[in-house]
Amino acid sequence: MLPSSHPLSDGRTRNSALVRAFSGDRPERLPVWFMRQAGRSLPEYRASRAGTAMLDACLDPALASEITLQPVRRHGVDAAVFFSDIVVPLRLAGVDVEIRPGVGPVFGSPVRTADDVARLRERTLTDEALAPVAEAVARTVAELGGTPLIGFGGAPFTLAAYLVEGGPSRDHLAARTLMHADPETWRGLTEWAADVTGTFMRAQVLAGASAAQLFDSWAGSLGLADYVARVAPASARALAHLDDLAAEGVRRVHFGTGTSELLVAMRDAGADVVGVDYRLPLDEANRRLGGSTPLQGNIDPALLGAPWPVLEAHVRDVVARGAAAPAHVVNLGHGVPPDTDPTVLTRVVELVHTLRP
Repeated sequence: MLPSSHPLSDGRTRNSALVRAFSGDRPERLPVWFMRQAGRSLPEYRASRAGTAMLDACLDPALASEITLQPVRRHGVDAAVFFSDIVVPLRLAGVDVEIRPGVGPVFGSPVRTADDVARLRERTLTDEALAPVAEAVARTVAELGGTPLIGFGGAPFTLAAYLVEGGPSRDHLAARTLMHADPETWRGLTEWAADVTGTFMRAQVLAGASAAQLFDSWAGSLGLADYVARVAPASARALAHLDDLAAEGVRRVHFGTGTSELLVAMRDAGADVVGVDYRLPLDEANRRLGGSTPLQGNIDPALLGAPWPVLEAHVRDVVARGAAAPAHVVNLGHGVPPDTDPTVLTRVVELVHTLRP
């Protein structure tokens, strides 16, 4: 149950454009936010994080809150997204992981055998470990007023792929091999990852986030049959950590890259909203989903560096195609590139807010 002081409980965010759109409504103003809006594209972010390692920044409540708030102040977006990383809950559960600049998450040792998974499953995510996360969320929500905060977590497949590979991979071959070579070990690994990331998202929501997004960065490497049989059950398990809070207005977004053929299965895993990457037009995504699911997306991040007339035409086209869906939250079809000119993002927000929802 949500606390009485929660922004959805006391009404601060319940009627916000974002929450209404996530709930299938079309508010008077089309809501917009950007994945990775709090990050390297902002000079204030670089100044705030100077000399601080990524995971240390994520676990410093004051710093994480400040970074979360920066794009809201600068761009006037309709939501903040909590500044963290998908491997934070793994670190809090005791996994040896660091984020190396220019590389990404790197693990002390890969998880590839039944014994490895058995040892991993002894690690749990406690309320005490999550305290810095809850504090950062509470600090942020206290500053946001009627602007909702979106919590997030990494989907079980993406987390499992990192754990098996021991770090970033282009094809996730070792993870996909384990999936077929030892299905029981794979199931144990993805169930553990689902519970860790589900607990992480739940902590953010209870501390004040009004919605949560499950990111599946690498699910696009899978075919539909493998996704449905060997991945979707774990994603459903992660999203189920918010089942009881959904009745109180907490909406769940499911987003992946390269997942055009998986959208229905991703929705059916328990999502209220489906994020669509830049590869598939929103009107086609809406058709595939049967015209019943709110959509989020899907400006091509590459066009943020194009001349304004090109970008403006693209944004208008995205909004026009999104009109086919029951509701639409404008976003990128992936994250903000680090070399993006922040003034362009602000201009996109201003444009979207002039368009009819």
